[in-house]
Amino acid sequence: MTPEAAFDQYSQSVYRFVYRMTRREDVAEDIAQETFLALVRSPERWNAARGSMKTYLLAIARNLVLKRYRDYRAEEQLEEEIGIVPDPRPSLEIGTAVAGAIAELPGLQQEAVILFEYEGVTLEELAQIVAADVGTVKSRLHRARVRLRKSLAPYRTGVKAHGTV
Repeated sequence: MTPEAAFDQYSQSVYRFVYRMTRREDVAEDIAQETFLALVRSPERWNAARGSMKTYLLAIARNLVLKRYRDYRAEEQLEEEIGIVPDPRPSLEIGTAVAGAIAELPGLQQEAVILFEYEGVTLEELAQIVAADVGTVKSRLHRARVRLRKSLAPYRTGVKAHGTV
């Protein structure tokens, strides 16, 4: 597959994944661009026997997101400490609440949910992207779903005081 064909077919998927991980359009655009530049610079690094082009590109994007988190963690923590924002949850719509709950998940659980639920990658592809066993990926998804169920319980209709229906 040529880099141009890969871009045409997977650019939106890569962008959506990065955007959901970073929640910033500018960063998502930059990382998506860097992902495809990596493919253009070294197309021979993709090996079809090891996984699909989509899996390869999402793995590159994931690594770039993780690199960005490492590089900018201290800077972003300072920005967060400066401004205190009131809790907007009471006025959120359910879609925004779900996006916020996913954003609050630990990084490994967050990427598992985004790739599996939003980008439709299989468990096997997800395991390849994050370089983990399928069992590990299943465990991350399970823990993420449990956390999401708890954090989104107030938005469910018919929820009693202790989160049970």
